Amino acid sequence: MLRFMALNAVGGAVIGLVVGASVILLDVGGLMGLLRGAANPILPVILVVFPFVSLFGAAAAATAILTMPYETKFRDEGDEPPPEG
Repeated sequence: MLRFMALNAVGGAVIGLVVGASVILLDVGGLMGLLRGAANPILPVILVVFPFVSLFGAAAAATAILTMPYETKFRDEGDEPPPEG
């Protein structure tokens, strides 16, 4: 279960990295011009990209948690198994 969540979180983080990089590369709001004129552009790039990475990673992990089939995994002892087919 933890591996499933981690893989989904990493997948979401990669998507967030792509979105953050595309926001910078497509020069949305003149951001690339501002970064070129900055004395140290590394920190602003991190401040733009990291929220996208964390947001998309967390959303993918939450979606993975919500879509897990808990009903079939954690049944009571007296419950009948679901019908096959």
